[in-house]
Amino acid sequence: MGTAGAAALRLPGLHGYAVEFSPYWPGRVACAAAQYYGIAGCGTLAVLEQNEAGIALLRSFDWNDGLFDVTWSENNEHVLITSSGDGSLQIWDTAKAKGPLQVYKEHTQEAYSVDWSQTRGEQLVVSGSWDQTAKLWDPAVGKSLCTFRGHEGVIYSTIWSPRIPGCFASASGDQTVRVWDVKAPRVKLVIPAHQAEILSCDWCKYDQNLLVTGAVDCSLKGWDLRNIRHPVFILLGHTYAVRRVKFSPFHATLLASCSYDFTVRFWDFSKPNPLLETVEHHTEFTCGLDLSLHNCGQVVDCAWDELVKIYTPSCLAVPV
Repeated sequence: MGTAGAAALRLPGLHGYAVEFSPYWPGRVACAAAQYYGIAGCGTLAVLEQNEAGIALLRSFDWNDGLFDVTWSENNEHVLITSSGDGSLQIWDTAKAKGPLQVYKEHTQEAYSVDWSQTRGEQLVVSGSWDQTAKLWDPAVGKSLCTFRGHEGVIYSTIWSPRIPGCFASASGDQTVRVWDVKAPRVKLVIPAHQAEILSCDWCKYDQNLLVTGAVDCSLKGWDLRNIRHPVFILLGHTYAVRRVKFSPFHATLLASCSYDFTVRFWDFSKPNPLLETVEHHTEFTCGLDLSLHNCGQVVDCAWDELVKIYTPSCLAVPV
């Protein structure tokens, strides 16, 4: 099975860690990347735009440590936040040539994840770190509002619920996913989701109780927050760690995952054979993945092979 409308851009010397489509501009993408596989060297935030000719680099901003995650502002189309190996968060404005606008330095180890809340009426950002804490930020305030403690391993992923205001999930090397409410710094729910480090989690866009996890055990698991004794689905097929997982914005039962096995896989957990398609177009760890809110079926990914790719997998090119 092929991919339609595929376009690629190489970022020489940079290894992609995260990509995210703009919520404002169709075809605009931000990529957080690092030199030397994130082990040493600097980082770059690359802002890209797809056009008829392929993918163009609109802007790039450099930071003195690797950049591991990126999130677009939900109230200003030019603003982004990145998280870095030095434990800091950077706020950037693509309308300005230089940056960052602000730097928030509180985490004591790598800041591995950052996410801007999508629920209306609140402009909140959550970050997760290898220091085992998650922190809550108001981008207009120069210091964190709250620190969430409880994980016993590094935090790899922090993701806001798209449906429950003030609620986020965190995935950790301690083999749990935890669900938090910003109004109460104590954990709301602890899910012992895998017997392995959990690198990623995401919320279903159509069911506020459904969460998916991806782990080093190569599996993805679905969890109903009302009954966490058993997963509601298990998806097997990856041959190395699942690095990132994303639910579709358009289909309640469709999701995508990328892995250290160099592949991106598309799944429909409602089907007897849930694996819809495996895309093999990278030659290194595939770390970043996002699904477009504007163009149904359009996907962006990035890998340590220096490539960012925007495409529509054939399983999403036709109505699911």
